[in-house]
Amino acid sequence: MKRAIAVFAALILLCPTCFAAEAPVVSAASAVLMDAQSGRVLYEKDAHSQRLIASTTKLMTALVAVESTALDTQITMKPEYQAEGSSMYLRFGEERTLEELLYGLLLASGNDAALAIAGGCGGDVETFVGWMNEKAAELGMEDTHFANPNGLDAEGHYSTAYDLALLGRAVLENETLAKLVSTKSITVAGRSLTNHNKLLWRYEGCTGMKTGYTDAAGRTLVSSAQRDGQSLICVTLKAPNDWDDHAKLFDYGFETWPSRPLARAGKIFRTLPVSGSLLSQVEVVTDRDVAYPLSTGERVRAVITLPDRVEAPVQKGTIAGKLCFWAGETPVGETYLLYRVDIPENVPEPTLFDRIKEFLQRGEGSAVLATAFLQEIPASPVAGRR
Repeated sequence: MKRAIAVFAALILLCPTCFAAEAPVVSAASAVLMDAQSGRVLYEKDAHSQRLIASTTKLMTALVAVESTALDTQITMKPEYQAEGSSMYLRFGEERTLEELLYGLLLASGNDAALAIAGGCGGDVETFVGWMNEKAAELGMEDTHFANPNGLDAEGHYSTAYDLALLGRAVLENETLAKLVSTKSITVAGRSLTNHNKLLWRYEGCTGMKTGYTDAAGRTLVSSAQRDGQSLICVTLKAPNDWDDHAKLFDYGFETWPSRPLARAGKIFRTLPVSGSLLSQVEVVTDRDVAYPLSTGERVRAVITLPDRVEAPVQKGTIAGKLCFWAGETPVGETYLLYRVDIPENVPEPTLFDRIKEFLQRGEGSAVLATAFLQEIPASPVAGRR
């Protein structure tokens, strides 16, 4: 039956004999550990409390800037872009590209660079900050509001550990920003810049992100690390021992919540019977990789939607069905199932009778055939005799 759909379910049990590591104790008032690919929260502590976030704000400044403005855009330093705190030491009237300012923003944590980027990209700082809040809403950062682009303490300027993890995911998905936040040191615009994020040197696999500090906010940090193809994002707010917190949380995440492959792109998944073709079967393959972080003994249910039988013709690469994975009542991944090869329809060669019948069914075919037939009859030898 061409349109009949069969749905199958299977349980996958992963690492049933292992033992989960105990969650670490951290110094942070708020913390989150998140799997970057899936967004699954692997650890949280007071993750949704609104707090001051200091210079981790600059991750949003950078994201809005690269999404709105070309990297080679020239921006001129104005007197109103001067700010207290950490600085790139821009001179009034100095022109720098957005890319150069982004290095000063993310490595040196330049508050002047933040204001220059905001004014240069948005036309004025207030407009740009409005864009930051619009982007926060787009990312689902429901407990976040920005009042400036540099993170200096201000009324109405706050976020949460969870919301900053969402921002971290967006930063990693942007190739330009992923490169910038992972840079340890660089010389830009005649300035030697070194990344304030010491985890780039202290923790193997660290891929960067952003530090922050004010007296009121305390130490804030968003960082990311990668191991065995899995990427984790860690956020701590008001954390006296943030370097140690992040190292412990990363170790815990990689050891306890490794990313488990559930499907591999291009792998043969099943063979389906075919009707209407000389080929009796067709293989279906998975469209993409699917992985999900799973702890000890977690069960994943696979739901497969496929037709009982396929009717030719079938085109290679078209969708045959779908493979969905569930952990309890939570969907954790999916991939389409595609036909692996073309399957032509079995159309037999027409016989002489079929061709004549088709010819007679076309317009004046009968008269033409009759004339041709008469022309082939030889003249009678007695024609004209009496």
